[in-house]
Amino acid sequence: MSIEKNIKTVIDALEDKKAENIKIINIGNISSVADYFIITNGNNKSQVQALADNVAEKLAHEGIHAKQTEGYNSANWILMDYTDFVIHIFDKESRPFYDLERIWRDGTAVEVSEFHN
Repeated sequence: MSIEKNIKTVIDALEDKKAENIKIINIGNISSVADYFIITNGNNKSQVQALADNVAEKLAHEGIHAKQTEGYNSANWILMDYTDFVIHIFDKESRPFYDLERIWRDGTAVEVSEFHN
């Protein structure tokens, strides 16, 4: 399965649970950490966990499992590492505090609509 297909699965899973302000940054040319960051937020702990659960479930259905997941219990920032892409799910207060979009601004922003085909 291609990375683009995997990201489409992630976007669909996030949108199913009403994720807010989904951003995709291609960092492949500036970092060896991953090729893409997918950044979003939920409104509260329950929604943040539901977003992470739905992503994990949809990707597992495709045979894809996270290498590592951190922050699930506190749910102010859940990081899901799938090697080629990393998903960052924040609560509403933590997202602007960490401001990953600014930190990784040298990456290339990719429109979510590119994955709706």
